[in-house]
Amino acid sequence: MFLNKFGVIVKDEWLKTTQLRKNVKLDEYIIMPNHFHGVIILEDINNQKDTASRVLTQESFGKPISGSVPSIIRSFKSAVTRQINLLSYPHKIIVWQNNCYEHTIRSEDELNTIREYIQNNPLRWEYDRDNPKGKPDKKEEKFWKDFT
Repeated sequence: MFLNKFGVIVKDEWLKTTQLRKNVKLDEYIIMPNHFHGVIILEDINNQKDTASRVLTQESFGKPISGSVPSIIRSFKSAVTRQINLLSYPHKIIVWQNNCYEHTIRSEDELNTIREYIQNNPLRWEYDRDNPKGKPDKKEEKFWKDFT
């Protein structure tokens, strides 16, 4: 996948995530022509047990929670949008869909399956459900059925 100037902004802002948040590690990610996949690992910097069950993945409307997955993603998307709109001024463009898909990974097997999906996403572009000309195959449909 060769990134255009907007793709480079996405990459740069994604990589800044760990600089801004000490408890975040980035795992596999890919920037596609019209979407993005990334795995975030939230570390427990206070060495408390059972971190996975305490990961903040939901917020109430109008009540953002600092350090939650939605807050991290919202900040990332906002930074990307701001940078892209500076380049495209005076023509504002829509950069993201309104929502994002998130999934809490609960096992090493799940993590490996998701990593493999991300790594192979460019190679399977013709089957990608986000490709306007794509024709999802059984493997693509199974992946999304398993993780939604």
